Amino acid sequence: MDKELLYKKCVDFHGHSCGGLLIGFRAALCAMERFAITEPSPDEEIVCVAENDACGIDAVQALLGCTAGKGNLILRLRGKQAFTFFDRKSGDSFRIVLKEKEFASKEEKRKFMREAPTEEIFKIEEARFALPREAKIYQSRRCARCGEPTAEPWLRVSDGKLLCLDCLDEATTAP
Repeated sequence: MDKELLYKKCVDFHGHSCGGLLIGFRAALCAMERFAITEPSPDEEIVCVAENDACGIDAVQALLGCTAGKGNLILRLRGKQAFTFFDRKSGDSFRIVLKEKEFASKEEKRKFMREAPTEEIFKIEEARFALPREAKIYQSRRCARCGEPTAEPWLRVSDGKLLCLDCLDEATTAP
């Protein structure tokens, strides 16, 4: 596994190199090593539940093939540099959390993030929740107010009519 080529793939996907991307890069590398994979997930075999919506999730997408569109990248926003990874085939899972560490400079931090052993960068623990179910494709129905097709789970009944969340907000806040 050529780490420099893998990091370049992340930079190309993200658009630039930054500290946040390095965090996700190292988290994704850890998942690749633990799950013994070398290629991105073609479907939903690998699942990532990210506790942030920062730069690092781009590395997870680039290296692991976890995407919101496939339903195997789930944002569980908690404001933490933490990721829970699942391998549907093996049943293996783990949670990885960035350790707090002080650095004298950005350069020192980036060097550490690129070279340090995974265990020095992250706390690795058991997953705190069960494997999310596979992505479900929902039927769409037209909103009674705006007429836009909307997936059923995001429709609400108001005065006997199905409304999308935007129209529901308008209906409940209108004078």
